[in-house]
Amino acid sequence: MTTLDGRHVYTRADLMSVYGIGLSTLEKWYRERARNGHPAAAGTSGGRLVWDAAEWDGWYATRRDARSPGVPPGLAARRDLADRHGLSTHRLKELWADRARNGHPEPAHRHGKALYWDEAEWNTWYTALHAPPAAPDDLVTLAEAARILGLAPTSVTVYPSRPPRGWPEPARVEPLGGGRVRRLYRRRDIDAYAATRRA
Repeated sequence: MTTLDGRHVYTRADLMSVYGIGLSTLEKWYRERARNGHPAAAGTSGGRLVWDAAEWDGWYATRRDARSPGVPPGLAARRDLADRHGLSTHRLKELWADRARNGHPEPAHRHGKALYWDEAEWNTWYTALHAPPAAPDDLVTLAEAARILGLAPTSVTVYPSRPPRGWPEPARVEPLGGGRVRRLYRRRDIDAYAATRRA
């Protein structure tokens, strides 16, 4: 985190990283600070505006609480997702309407007519939606193989030494030092193993 005169401060880049809010939204909030109560800049660092971290965190928490009273933490309404990802609410409604095809997560909470999604789940889905398609010869780690299989990463750590029936051999083994190794598997082999588990 950036510091200024010994106190923690945020640059816009920090806020984008910590909160996942788009640059255009941050700029808009600052322009409208007379109306929304956004904190004044604490100064500059490297030619960039910075804001006191504790003050900004408090303002943002109050803003979220005021917009979503009675909603459990970790959930985000459509307007929150729009703010954080720089999307229009219209685009978010389109993604929701197309959920049978695109796998959009189901809401985790309803408050009146408002829908709220588990923000971490939604972010993971949205990132995957825009990721390039995986190639069958891509190499994946053991932890990535677990995710492909829908398993906890710790549940497959014994597979190399005690492989279940049909578990593939690694395509490559890389030494890591201290006697440890990283095993890399072909995605196609993990997909084939997944098919045997479903059969």
